[in-house]
Amino acid sequence: MKLKWDYIGVVSADIARSVDFYRLLGIPLPDAVDDHVEVELENGMRFALDSLDLMKSLGHWEEPAGHRMGMAFNAGSPGGVNEAFQAIVDAGFESMTEPFDAFWGQRYAQVKDPDGNPVDIYAAL
Repeated sequence: MKLKWDYIGVVSADIARSVDFYRLLGIPLPDAVDDHVEVELENGMRFALDSLDLMKSLGHWEEPAGHRMGMAFNAGSPGGVNEAFQAIVDAGFESMTEPFDAFWGQRYAQVKDPDGNPVDIYAAL
């Protein structure tokens, strides 16, 4: 059996605010009009936001504890990391780690999405 990774979904307490956040990271989401919004990305993968209310209504969803996965965006250049980080913080979203040159060879920063999920922004040095 061969599977293809096709979809990543993020549960959000405020989809409109999350749309604004992920657009700053380059995800071309349409305006949210209900409890689910998704878009197909350039690489063919789909990215979606689902409301907390929708997920709870399914009956099997449980609120996670802690962060069990990471999400990272390649900014293309060290300057791109700085620009993306500043645009996100200027838009009122929370900073976690200001941009720095990491020992593993990347310009690296972290921000939080509206639901507190850490999001990495990086580029090769």
